[in-house]
Amino acid sequence: MGVILGIESTAHTFSFGAVSSDGKDVLASHSSLYRPEEGGIHPREAADHHVESSRTLLEGAILDWSVAKSDIDAVAFSQGPGLGPCLRVGGSVARSISMALDVPLIGVNHCVAHIEIGRRMTGCIDPVLLYVSGGNTQVIARASGRYRVLGETLDIGIGNMLDKFGRAIGIPFPGGPEIERRAQSYIEENGSDHILDLPYAVHGTDMAFSGILGAAIAHAKKGENHGLVCHSLQEISFASCVEVGERAMALTGKSEILLGGGVACNKRIREMTQTMASERGGSAYWPDWRLCIDNGTMIAELGRRMLDAGIYTKLSDSGIDPSLRTDMTPILWA
Repeated sequence: MGVILGIESTAHTFSFGAVSSDGKDVLASHSSLYRPEEGGIHPREAADHHVESSRTLLEGAILDWSVAKSDIDAVAFSQGPGLGPCLRVGGSVARSISMALDVPLIGVNHCVAHIEIGRRMTGCIDPVLLYVSGGNTQVIARASGRYRVLGETLDIGIGNMLDKFGRAIGIPFPGGPEIERRAQSYIEENGSDHILDLPYAVHGTDMAFSGILGAAIAHAKKGENHGLVCHSLQEISFASCVEVGERAMALTGKSEILLGGGVACNKRIREMTQTMASERGGSAYWPDWRLCIDNGTMIAELGRRMLDAGIYTKLSDSGIDPSLRTDMTPILWA
């Protein structure tokens, strides 16, 4: 079975994934997550982690997939956006494998990969993407051969905001899953009727999260129940994302909305998105949580689509671009 190998290394995750070259099979990613001892992601330390993890991960993946090196038809890697030191590791590994096996190299847009794996796994056709990740928050729709950014965060990504709040109350990185657990525990014990007064920052189809972050930290430091603060933080920040997603659906006339990015693992934002889409007579989608978080399989899937469209990356053009925008990639496939 021929496969497209995908390498993800934009931030804290280093991952190898693969899809069959004919698009019929999706193979599980093999990933390693860098967890800082304190604080947020340290790019140089994360890059060192990726270097140390690469060989063992690749050997384990190839063994698990029961493929030979000769079965690898192309190598795709995250070219951007992301943390420079981390991206460089993935790019270097991809170039090395590509040259050693004499197969095409494909530099892909990490944000677009979230869209394409979501489309592949859920069957949605032409969705608005509500992209909620650690480093970014955007609402995206396809138009005129590009994935256009219709709205985005004006300051920090929603996942980054959750991580920063988590650190402020003693939750280690990543903070989002524990915040979700504490919010759910609070609801089970007290109900969901009460939420704290926190800033709600929506500017047209853009969002901002620094204000709600500061206010939530202030509530926690004043002794407010942490479960209540987590619940309130989720409700208000997620509502702003879903509102912007609904505005994008109304603007474009699209009836599908797709969740992508690590925060899309959160059950509450899924519920809110589902409710909004249903009330509009539309549909909400999200892939399995393992394909919402950063993973090599989504990079492989986008690489496959690009290769089928005749797109590959020359070695001289394979440098990373930490500031690569979603709408900078031409979309030449269906």
